Amino acid sequence: MAPRLMSICSVARMTKSTNSSTGEEELDVSMINYASREINCKIVYYGPGLGGKTTNLEHVYGKVKPETRGKLISLATETERTLFFDFLPVDLGTIRGFKTRFHLYTVPGQVYYNASRKLILKNVDGIVFVGDSQAERMEANLESMQNLYDNMTEYGYDLTQMPFVIQYNKRDLANASPIEDLQAALNPGWEVEDASKHRVQPDPYHAGQNLVEQLPGGEWVERAPYFEAIAVNGDGVFDTLKAVSKLVLKALA
Repeated sequence: MAPRLMSICSVARMTKSTNSSTGEEELDVSMINYASREINCKIVYYGPGLGGKTTNLEHVYGKVKPETRGKLISLATETERTLFFDFLPVDLGTIRGFKTRFHLYTVPGQVYYNASRKLILKNVDGIVFVGDSQAERMEANLESMQNLYDNMTEYGYDLTQMPFVIQYNKRDLANASPIEDLQAALNPGWEVEDASKHRVQPDPYHAGQNLVEQLPGGEWVERAPYFEAIAVNGDGVFDTLKAVSKLVLKALA
């Protein structure tokens, strides 16, 4: 069961409206605060229950400087928590003179919390899909990926046209699936319809692999960047975050 492909839609466009109560000019995906000269960007960690989304955020929160981060908010469900906090990285530079504040969110993994998932995705700027590498969790990964595509479609977003990174967590476990199997199931690629983009794009994170390439049958496909992780130890957590953050900044520049 591969994720469904969707039609291309635009990603980041500035609207002409201004929020009268906050003085912030609203974007389709981001918000600009002129008073603090900050662009607020929303990154959502998506994936199956107990796959490592919360572990990722807790590790990031524990490592960023306290003076650059907001309060860690936790909304508990019966089986897991939804977390969110914001922080202002000091090493990513500025966009047109504005600093960038990232707001990180997790979504509840269980299907019956789908209304909450959809709400958290509203006005998202970047997505991290946290997959569970355990072989017996493959079906849960596939269901969650399909659910992500479906929910994005309802908002009119095209996941293939926005900052999107996949993390394969729990790589230390004995029952972890090979990366090749996870890639084939969760990141098979989507067709590149724009002929001007029909050129090989090497994967900067994996030597000898490509993010955009031509298949033997002649069609061109693009895949999301991916990372291996052991989030409980912090391995791969910041690599994933830095990659999606860079894609968000590139989309806004």
